[in-house]
Amino acid sequence: MTDIINIYKKYQAQTFPSPSLLHVKSASGSYIKDYDNKEYLDFVAGVSACSLGHCNEQVTTAVQDQINKYSHVMVYGEYIQDPQYKLAKLLADNLPDSLSTTYFTNSGAEAIEGAIKLSKRINKRSEIIFCKNSYHGSTHGALSIMGNEEYKSNYRPLLPNCNQIIYNNIESLKKITDKTSAVVVETIQGASGFIEASQDFLNQLKKICSVNDVLIIFDEIQTCFGRTGKLFGFENTDLIPDILCIAKGMGGGFPIGAFISSWDNMNKLTHNPKLGHITTFGGHPIGCVASHATLDYILNNNIIKDINEKEMLFRELLVHTKIRSISGKGLMLSLDLYDNLETNKIVENCMKDGLLLFYFLFNDSSIRITPPLTITLDEIQKGCEILLKNLD
Repeated sequence: MTDIINIYKKYQAQTFPSPSLLHVKSASGSYIKDYDNKEYLDFVAGVSACSLGHCNEQVTTAVQDQINKYSHVMVYGEYIQDPQYKLAKLLADNLPDSLSTTYFTNSGAEAIEGAIKLSKRINKRSEIIFCKNSYHGSTHGALSIMGNEEYKSNYRPLLPNCNQIIYNNIESLKKITDKTSAVVVETIQGASGFIEASQDFLNQLKKICSVNDVLIIFDEIQTCFGRTGKLFGFENTDLIPDILCIAKGMGGGFPIGAFISSWDNMNKLTHNPKLGHITTFGGHPIGCVASHATLDYILNNNIIKDINEKEMLFRELLVHTKIRSISGKGLMLSLDLYDNLETNKIVENCMKDGLLLFYFLFNDSSIRITPPLTITLDEIQKGCEILLKNLD
């Protein structure tokens, strides 16, 4: 095992000084197994990516069938490929008419990059507004609209004309003007402890953007496909975005992302210049069939209707003197502790006891709980018992 760790650390680029080093042998349902055949109940789900748990039969079968037909055949948009157009149509069937046309990417960060470009192409403006403590990815453009300077400072200069407002602060919305191209907002902030956007904030955002012809881009990279108890997070609000970005859970564990808008908006990438946004592997047939199978499974197996019950069970069970509050919605929950020194210790000790939890990028006093949407009530009970034991 020591040799494997040394190889892993030497030859694979590292992003974290102390990774957990769980050596994955297999995964199924809500569990991951290591090479000692120890099972871990997964309350992370690949950071919200494994919506249906691990190795869901419908997703796996769809992927295997597609592999036997073809994999990559051509750069995006040249050939008609069944996995792509069928997924685009299924998405349109489950979104408002103004979100009818999809551009597929490889990831959420790429979806954000495409949405930023699209907004500038639509209204010919350059300013992008983002929120403090927002996270939209680590590529250059996405990093430019990250709401945390610590993670940006060593990579400047970044994109110009990217300006910050305060999430849920209506007064700061005055920064939005007729020089603004778009405002990028998470319906639930994913890196700061699952903070929900208030309806008052969104109402005023809609009003001021409408007056100034500013586009609203919703980052639903973590909230999409049922995690909040609705298929899309914006369905918990009274606002429909001009551009919607999705990824993570839409692939059921396979890499895929997308930005979605009206046909008129998206068609602007077709002309002046042509090939206004291009990608080789975006819309990869394997990712698209996995996403189609994931969405089909969620829509036809009553997955979403049980999310609220599962959320309530977490909230009922996780009561402890060390817990200050639980924020978030659905199966996107943040366990907020009084003592930030406890966080790492609790996550590490829970892992030793067979429960996987995770951290937040901008919040060191909270623990992330994002299990598969298919997690059972018994598994929630089991995991909460391990967590409460370690809080004791």
